[in-house]
Amino acid sequence: MSSTTKKWRWQIAQRAEIRWWQNYLRQRPVGEYLNWKRAYWREFLQRCALAPPPGARILDAGCGPAGIFLHFPQHEVIACDPLLDQYTHKLDHFEPANYPGVRFLPCALEDLSLTKPCDYVFCLNAINHVAQLDRCLDRLVAATHREGYLILSIDAHNYWGLKYLFRTLPGDILHPHQYDLAEYQAMLTRRGLRIERSVCYRRERIFDYHVLIARKA
Repeated sequence: MSSTTKKWRWQIAQRAEIRWWQNYLRQRPVGEYLNWKRAYWREFLQRCALAPPPGARILDAGCGPAGIFLHFPQHEVIACDPLLDQYTHKLDHFEPANYPGVRFLPCALEDLSLTKPCDYVFCLNAINHVAQLDRCLDRLVAATHREGYLILSIDAHNYWGLKYLFRTLPGDILHPHQYDLAEYQAMLTRRGLRIERSVCYRRERIFDYHVLIARKA
C-alpha cells in the first residue's frame, strides 16, 4: 500500500472516529459512563497483572476521551491524542479541567516527543488507528524508560485470508492497519523489547483483542 493511500485511509478513519464517539456517547449519561469506564480500567489492570507504583510516570498514548488516565489521579500522567480538541468541543464526556494531574497533548503519535521517558507507556486500542505504524512504534519505544513497560493492545486477525482482504479493501475503516498477533509481537521484539506476557483479553470471530506487555531493556 502506498504512503498516499495510507494517509488517505488514516484521514477517513479519523473522521469516522469522532463520529463513532459522538454516536456511541449520545445515549450515555456523562457521570454514569465515566464511572463505568473507571471500573473497566480497574478490571483491565487486574486482568493484565499491572500495578504502577506510586511515583511512576505514565503515558496514555492515543487516550481517547476516557482513556486509562482516568485511573491514575495520584500519578504523573501524560495523555496524547490527535483528536483531543475535537473531543473537548464535540463531546460532553471529555473535560480536561476535570483532570488537573494530567498533561494533555493534542498530537498524533507520530509527532510524540517527550523530554523525559515514562515508566509505563499505555497504547490501548490505538495503534491500529495511526497513519504511520512504524514511526509510531519508534516513538512509543523512545518514550519508554529503560526497564520500563510498553503495554500495547491490538485487534489481531485470526485468519490470514481475511487479513489480506482487509488490507486491500477498507473493510474496517476505523483501523487502517491489519496484522495478526505474531506480526505485532515481532514489531516489538525487533525494537529491542522483551514481551513478558500476552493476554487474550477478548475473543471475537474475526479479530481477537490482545494485550502485549513488553519491557524495554
